[in-house]
Amino acid sequence: MTIKVIISGPRGRMGREALDMIINDKDLELVACIDRMNDGKRLSDVEGMPNVNVPIFVEPNQCFQSVSADIFLELSIPEVGFDHTKLALMSKIKSVVGTSGFTSEQIDLLTNIANENKVGCIIAPNFAIGAVLMMQFAKKAATYFSDVEIIEKHHDQKLDAPSGTAVKTAKMIQESRQAKRQGHPNEKETMDGARGADTEGIRIHSVRLPGLVAHQEVILGGLGQTLTITHDSYNRKSFMTGIKYALGKVMQLEKLVYGMENVMD
Repeated sequence: MTIKVIISGPRGRMGREALDMIINDKDLELVACIDRMNDGKRLSDVEGMPNVNVPIFVEPNQCFQSVSADIFLELSIPEVGFDHTKLALMSKIKSVVGTSGFTSEQIDLLTNIANENKVGCIIAPNFAIGAVLMMQFAKKAATYFSDVEIIEKHHDQKLDAPSGTAVKTAKMIQESRQAKRQGHPNEKETMDGARGADTEGIRIHSVRLPGLVAHQEVILGGLGQTLTITHDSYNRKSFMTGIKYALGKVMQLEKLVYGMENVMD
């Protein structure tokens, strides 16, 4: 069966890569796009876009009501991504969400909507399979190394800091360790922010530079040793295998799942 997909954010870096993946996959069919520009046009009419004759909508509700689709793929920005996903789930369209920056309250609300309507949804801070494994390894390691710092590095156009991947990693680690203060008990910052963000004692440091894509180190320290778990995405093709996997998995769900690690066999 061919899976019919609506994509939001087709002009973004991730969206453009996802378009190519969907168009060239025999099991997937692109049926519409949601974009803040080009309302009423066809994708093939937009300069630089693939030559595919599918409609573009500005209003997501109009799109969901007029286009028959199996899955909504959200790859835009947090400011609109949450509302898009909420409307899709209320329209009983299964959803895969790669937009990061949703609050815990927003995720809880989407969870309730998805579960009440028995509509599958996967929200993934990171679709790179290696990044998901990195988070799982970090959670396991934190059972034995309770002192942890996270350094995440992304391109300078990323909107949220820390990244969704870093936040998710910290939450997974918190399941394996007790909250604690790290560093010297009388530690003082001589420059605000020098020690990074603090979540239950885990320090998260965000780097934003041109030339980067998506990179993260989890550094764990113990007596006489350190353990560093690293993942690097050098281009956005690294996320496409995970997106394809999520599109297949969400078809089997009737609830919201947060994190790719919860749907990987």
